[in-house]
Amino acid sequence: MAITALMVKELRERTGLGMMDCKKALEEASGDMELAIEALRKRSALKAAKKAGRTTADGLLGLQVADDARKGALVEVNIETDFAAKNEKFTGFVDEVLAAVFDSGETDVEKLLAGELGNRRDTLIQEIGENVSVRRAAYLETAEGRIDAYLHSDRRKGALVELTGGNAEVGRDVAMHVTATNPLVVAGAQVPQEVLAKEREIYASQAAESGKPADIVEKMVEGRVRKYLAEVSLLDQPFVKNPDVKVGKLLKDAGAECRTFVRFEVGEGIEVEQTDFAAEVAAQVKGSS
Repeated sequence: MAITALMVKELRERTGLGMMDCKKALEEASGDMELAIEALRKRSALKAAKKAGRTTADGLLGLQVADDARKGALVEVNIETDFAAKNEKFTGFVDEVLAAVFDSGETDVEKLLAGELGNRRDTLIQEIGENVSVRRAAYLETAEGRIDAYLHSDRRKGALVELTGGNAEVGRDVAMHVTATNPLVVAGAQVPQEVLAKEREIYASQAAESGKPADIVEKMVEGRVRKYLAEVSLLDQPFVKNPDVKVGKLLKDAGAECRTFVRFEVGEGIEVEQTDFAAEVAAQVKGSS
């Protein structure tokens, strides 16, 4: 059976795959559209599986807050390169993931990808030629307070905050501050004891080298701990838009309190293997000689 351009066009529209892949699948299926689709799905899944082990340290965040400020969602979807992160098919997939989290409140990535969203991911990997991963998702909902958010213009850093009291302006300001400074906790008392113990151990080791008496060393350590708590606690940090005012004071003046926050930054904590291109070329030349 002759494979026409219209048949290839239809198959491309139904699968989203490349022209040559669609033409080849139709030829192998003797023009049977459904058989061609089945073959392409199997082939696409195979190629996607081969690419799924590649590191995805680039990508975008998706963020949405309800009009009534009662709920919000934040997702991170990764891809291998900055160039591919700008692909409109990839950005569209990020929006799909965000919508799924926002509508359902589901933040378990495996559950999110168990259905049609997972199939969309596999197709996208085939279309773009890079591994795509949904790394994490966050969802905040409140019955009494408000959810506010901030997303940086490059869509690589963003945050959700839950406040009681206040208004949209102060909520956005706090979310922007969280995005910029990356605090560990809302208040110092929330820092885990094991984290404080580790910090004390480090400071004690550093202070001991000063040769000062033990009681002075102890005071030095406690001073460093207090400084550390102020640095990592949202309420004790100088507000980024006005360093003369601490965030806690900003909230108090607005009649607001911060209950919690979530901050994402694309690729944070992902180790990327660095390739020395010159050394790689030299090794190939040496191997061929």
